[in-house]
Amino acid sequence: MPETNQAALDFLLTRRSRPAKTLTTPAPDADALMTLLTAAARTPDHGKLEPWRFIVLQDQALIRLGEAAATRGNALGLEPDKIDKIAQMFANAPLSVAVIAAPKPSDKIPQIEQTLSAGAVCLALLNAALAAGWGANWLTGWTAFDRPFLTEALGLAEHEFVAGFIHLGTETSTPPDRPRPDIAAITDWVAQ
Repeated sequence: MPETNQAALDFLLTRRSRPAKTLTTPAPDADALMTLLTAAARTPDHGKLEPWRFIVLQDQALIRLGEAAATRGNALGLEPDKIDKIAQMFANAPLSVAVIAAPKPSDKIPQIEQTLSAGAVCLALLNAALAAGWGANWLTGWTAFDRPFLTEALGLAEHEFVAGFIHLGTETSTPPDRPRPDIAAITDWVAQ
């Protein structure tokens, strides 16, 4: 039998994202954040392409993105509450890391594998932050997929998109656990 890292297993069995609206300052400083980003970058990456990158959003950048989301949402004719929700997501965040999916040309590694790797980076960053004692939440929203917003507000290239905005800060309250999947109902065992 393999040796169990019980502390790590217990963490994974009980981990719980912290709602972004419950996060406040302080947020991780540059040194603490570099540790979290380093942990996140250890994600599976078939072909070692690094088909993702990080944009650390803080202070005035978050306010600017909130304003840009409001402007873009109005131009799209979105409902005011939908616009406000995204604008506040940025403006009220203590710190956010945009995990950018940046697929690389490859004859060997399909784009879907590269996209899944970017998603794995999001989860790895989220779990690293939680394991380090920070509150963290992985969000997207319509701005993660709106090409004009991505190009104008975040400066992304045409082939890039946001895999997730990972909001980081100090939690103000621990949320109750939520219902979890019935593993037996979603698992098939195949032996032949």
